[in-house]
Formats: sequence, C-alpha cells, structure tokens
Amino acid sequence: MNDAAIIRSLKERNERGFEQVFKTHFKNLHAYASTILQDPDLAEDTVQNVFYKLWEKIDGLNLVGGSVAAYLYKSVYNESLNCLKHQKIKIAHRSHIVRQMTDQGDSSSRKVMLNELEQRLQASINELPEQCRTIFQLSRFEELCYREIGERLGISVKTVENQMGKALKILRAKLIDFLPLILFSILNILNLRP
Repeated sequence: MNDAAIIRSLKERNERGFEQVFKTHFKNLHAYASTILQDPDLAEDTVQNVFYKLWEKIDGLNLVGGSVAAYLYKSVYNESLNCLKHQKIKIAHRSHIVRQMTDQGDSSSRKVMLNELEQRLQASINELPEQCRTIFQLSRFEELCYREIGERLGISVKTVENQMGKALKILRAKLIDFLPLILFSILNILNLRP
C-alpha cells in the first residue's frame, strides 16, 4: 500500500488500515524513541501517544503528498523531546517538594499536604471518562474483581482491563508530583511501627 492509499485509508477511519500502519511502524518507532529517551517503557508510551494523536486528529492533518513514515518519525521525535522536557520539570518539582518536606518537618504541614493529595486524587478521579471512572471506583472502592465489574456493567473482562489500565495511567500522570509525599508518608508510617 502506498502513502496516498494509507492516508486515504486513515482519513476514512479504516481501523484495519490504521492497524496495518501501527504494525508496520511501531517496532522501529519504539527503537527510535528508546534511543532518545533511554527508557523502553517511556518510549512505548510515547509511540502509543503519537498513534493515539494520529487517530484522533487525522481529519485535521495535512498528509497529502507526504510520507506517513516521515510524519510518524517527526512526531515521535517531537513527542520524545516534550517528554524529556517534562521529565526535567518533574524532577525539579520533586526535589523542591522533598526539600520543602524536609524543611517543614512538623505534622501540621504534612497533614496539609496529605489533604491536598487527597483532594487532587478525588479531582483526578472525577476527571476520568465516565466508564473509566465507574470501573475504577468499582474496583478500588467496592473491591469488585474484573469479572464482577464486567457482569455488573454488561461489558467484557477485556474492556474492564483496558479501562482500568487507562484509569491508572491517567491517575499516575496526574499525581506524579505527589510521589515524594507518598513515599515520605510510607517511610514515616514504617518508622513509627514498633
């Protein structure tokens, strides 16, 4: 299939065509992103984000006469650079939080931070897509297994797994700034045990 046919297939929202593009390019794009990011898991997320954006924004993209492979490589490159910039910002922010927590050793400031974490967690859960949020809440708060959730909602276990994975990925990204606080709290709890 040539690039013009691939682009036409993508613009027609042909899932088989998209799947073929994904299968054809994913491995090489993952290797390319891995060389930039030096982290295979992060590279996988980055390449998946590029394909997600391609699918979501295909109608607005001007790929006529262009190379799909060139577009994908350029997108992976840009997404990888953005990821590296974001990583640097997160590291600086984490260092700042750890310094703050060390400087503010009193329990009242920890309570405030834990309260902020709790509020941020609840807000992040509320921002999840509806089905994703429902499945997450049934799993985590009602402690239902995936099979029970599937039966209750009338969906497959695979759909439940996919939605839980999506929910956890979104929450992890939204709450990553609180990782030092969570670790600090766990360490304090372990140190208080007899």
